[in-house]
Amino acid sequence: MMRKNKVHTILELLAEAYPEAKCDLNYQNPFQLLIATILSAQTTDQKVNKITAQLFAEYPTPQKLLKASISKLEKIINPIGLYRTKAKRILETCEILVKEYNGEVPSDIDKLTKLPGVGRKTANVVLANAFNIPAFPVDTHVKRVAKRLGLTNET
Repeated sequence: MMRKNKVHTILELLAEAYPEAKCDLNYQNPFQLLIATILSAQTTDQKVNKITAQLFAEYPTPQKLLKASISKLEKIINPIGLYRTKAKRILETCEILVKEYNGEVPSDIDKLTKLPGVGRKTANVVLANAFNIPAFPVDTHVKRVAKRLGLTNET
């Protein structure tokens, strides 16, 4: 029970200190946030925002992005790390979105995490920011801080 009270206190303090907290990725819809979040692995949001400005101007939907060749997509996202793998995963994800979800991003964590290149952190970013569904994206920084605050003993 002590840990639960501590968590509530921390959340209240964070909400007070950062009342306008929001995702730093630029996006206009769940699809764009999903792609931007996939791209954000191992790079900064600022670099992703530079790339997605061009990417979404040319390919604003999964249907249109599927028309891009992998080499064209790789060329656009080349300035960020892991661009070959990310390009492949993005096109695979777009194919599933079009075939299985009529081009829409699902608002279910299990469906999201089945998409190529989408893990729990990416799924939680999309759920929380695109769909306003309570979710908590956990990365190495969150894990480190949670451990230091005594919120977990897990590694």
